[in-house]
Amino acid sequence: VTGVQTCALPIYKTPVLILSALADVDERIRGLRAGGDDYLGKPFAFGELAARLDALTRRAQGGDAQTVLTVGGLRMDLLSRKVTRDGKAIPLQPREFKLLEYLMRHADQVVTRTMLIENVWDYHFDPQTNVIDVHVSRLRQKIDSDHEAPLLHTVRGVGYKLSTHA
Repeated sequence: VTGVQTCALPIYKTPVLILSALADVDERIRGLRAGGDDYLGKPFAFGELAARLDALTRRAQGGDAQTVLTVGGLRMDLLSRKVTRDGKAIPLQPREFKLLEYLMRHADQVVTRTMLIENVWDYHFDPQTNVIDVHVSRLRQKIDSDHEAPLLHTVRGVGYKLSTHA
């Protein structure tokens, strides 16, 4: 065919989450078939919204999701939920695991108390407790106690940092 022009449209990989008051099954199906990647009906819990956004963002980044995190000799397998340092198993409670995962995902960055309270405890206010200090202390004891070089550092007045260097 002569005289026909084609133009390549850009392909956008931005995920689409539909938030709607229309939450019955037919509306959800219609929204997903119209191009939505996920559909969340109102009312919804903020934590569920955040989790769905995290999942959409991970998928949009492409490739395989990272299932093993490492910082120095510290290794976390997210699938088996096992943590080791220099090959030695470190048993963690669920909240300690979540705290360490957050710190490992932000290795070499200073993580504030607010970041921890919002992302590990899912609070969006300061509960005025020492819960972070207690859990960080327990975690530090478990991952650093038998090692000469500590990985978990306190950044006075700011927060914490997981790093091979202070």
